[in-house]
Amino acid sequence: MALQQRLQTRLSQKLILTPSLQQAIKLLPMSTLELVDVLTQEVVENPMLEEVPAEDLEPPDAANPQEKTEAAADKDAQDTWDDADYEYFFGDYLDDGYRPPTPREVPELPPIENTLSMPGALTDHLMEQLSLQPGIDDSLVRDIGSAIIGNLNDDGYLAASVDEIATMGEWDTENVERVLKVVQGFDPVGVAARGLQECLLLQIAHLGLRDTASETIIREHIDLLQNQQGQEIARRLGLSIEELKHHVGVIRQLDPRPGSRYNPASSQHVIPDVYIVKVEDRYVAMLNEDGMPQLRISPVYRRLLDKKNDNRETRAYVKEKFRSALWLIKSVDQRQKTIHKVATSIISFQNEFLDRGIKFLRPLVLRDVANDIGMHESTVSRVVNNKYMHTPQGVLEMKYFFHSGISSAYGESVSSVAIKQRIRRIIEGEDSRKPLSDSRIVGLLKDEGLILARRTIAKYREEMKIPTSSQRRALF
Repeated sequence: MALQQRLQTRLSQKLILTPSLQQAIKLLPMSTLELVDVLTQEVVENPMLEEVPAEDLEPPDAANPQEKTEAAADKDAQDTWDDADYEYFFGDYLDDGYRPPTPREVPELPPIENTLSMPGALTDHLMEQLSLQPGIDDSLVRDIGSAIIGNLNDDGYLAASVDEIATMGEWDTENVERVLKVVQGFDPVGVAARGLQECLLLQIAHLGLRDTASETIIREHIDLLQNQQGQEIARRLGLSIEELKHHVGVIRQLDPRPGSRYNPASSQHVIPDVYIVKVEDRYVAMLNEDGMPQLRISPVYRRLLDKKNDNRETRAYVKEKFRSALWLIKSVDQRQKTIHKVATSIISFQNEFLDRGIKFLRPLVLRDVANDIGMHESTVSRVVNNKYMHTPQGVLEMKYFFHSGISSAYGESVSSVAIKQRIRRIIEGEDSRKPLSDSRIVGLLKDEGLILARRTIAKYREEMKIPTSSQRRALF
């Protein structure tokens, strides 16, 4: 059968994401700080965009520019650029009026002595000590030492074995062991250890406590110490309880994570995206737009679309930037509307939590909010991603309000977060000499009408990083 070329007309329906919809989806999961950065960058790259001066912003009761922007989008779809009534399209986004620039007050910067600097990293601290070691001119010592330091984790432990380091430069394991001893003598004491036991032994040696009961406990009975079996340790070493207390006190003064002081966890500064405030007897969601630039179409570049302008290249360029600016403004407006809808829906579901605390947090899933506001679950998921709400119960991530629930014996649905909080309080109130087992906690919750399996209690306890009952038992 011979191949033939043939033209055919085919009618089909496809779901295509328009550029404006793609941009809206991209902006939706961004936090307020990320959105501010994007808008600032767009103002730099798109000459059709400019930030509205603070003195030109309308009061809250003025006409809503979002509605005017929607009307602009509908008319722009017809692409009747020459007949466009730009004043009708954009309203307050356009302004031909000229205002002389006013001098801006330069804020006074804080003194240099009040500026905090980041602490030096562990790698830099150790490399500096390595460079000051006698015999560092030996390239072998320098190369092996650099390889060892480069394979330390944030806690200061050696993450690679001696054999693995030896293969990095085809060195002998004996030389690697020799240089490792050198690095283990650096500050902080206990660095470059290959495990917790070696880390503590290095610190014991530094304190001059070799051949003592403290060293013996770490070297031979560290498992018993971790399991709080003080009586067994005292029996095996022939020590009295008072003597054992002294040696355990020494061990507790050691640092199990010597490198953490040079790799501190950076604190995250959270700026709420939504504020929940109580107006009279109900809660209201207010978007945090502090610092967010209010954008409009630049009147200077808009004049280039005048009919009298015959430069086609210029008009084509301005049209493209005009369309891009319009899409961005609409996308930002739609993002703010969607976030407000989701926040308002969360308030309606969690009103009692806002008044009375975590005990009254209701189970909630994305589907509940999606059905409430008439949107898809994926849209709600994008909204709650990386967003924070300032509530009467503190600053909480939007995801905090979405979690599963468990039905109680009284027919009520109890939040898993509230159950975890109850487990924590039960453990905090237990007798440290006789800690409660998971089975015992199951019984206590059952008396309160909450029926859970023991493995569920163990799962929640592990998620809260609470040790087992044997590990919680007091040593003395």
